Amino acid sequence: MTPDADDRKLGLADAYAVRTPDDNRALYRDWAATYERDFTEARGYVYHLEVARLFASAAPAPVDGPVLDVGCGTGIVGVALRELGIETIDGIDISPEMLAEAAQKHTYRSLTEADLTRALAIADDTYAGITSVGTFTHGHLGPEPLRELVRVTSPRGLFAIGINAEHYASEGFEALLSELAGTGAITEPVLHDVRIYEAADDEWADDRASVAVFRRR
Repeated sequence: MTPDADDRKLGLADAYAVRTPDDNRALYRDWAATYERDFTEARGYVYHLEVARLFASAAPAPVDGPVLDVGCGTGIVGVALRELGIETIDGIDISPEMLAEAAQKHTYRSLTEADLTRALAIADDTYAGITSVGTFTHGHLGPEPLRELVRVTSPRGLFAIGINAEHYASEGFEALLSELAGTGAITEPVLHDVRIYEAADDEWADDRASVAVFRRR
């Protein structure tokens, strides 16, 4: 563990402090086993439920192909998607320890370690849908990986991408999605403002997310 991880709970300040892929790996190596208890449950985390609901409500029934959960973490998004009728889900995450936690839920068809700052080892047009929760936020990923996610999605594939609302315009997500829509790569995104927590009582308690829902053309 990191030097101070054994005498205090890891939390949102630690997550917001990461800057590099190696920082992410180190944080979630130490946090994976207690992440759901000390973070999702303690804060009343509902972000994953909001994104899953938006994806399922916009998707055909059934979804015509597999869905990729990007930054799947411990698998709570996959569980929410399955409960809403999405049957075939793959997950990718930078942390093998988080993937090991997700595997215990027996929700995903496959789980793969992947660094989204690099090209994905996934063929073009593979997925019928993409979801992402908590990955495009402070210290994690900027907008550029969205280009790669468009590549691996089939025409008319559905996206529900959660982006920390504070960063949507300032970190270039709005500009990149506008560019992709302008070139005809995707449909114009529809933004949904959603809550992230319902039980937090700290400086981040009122954080919101912008969930961009769109399709590949």
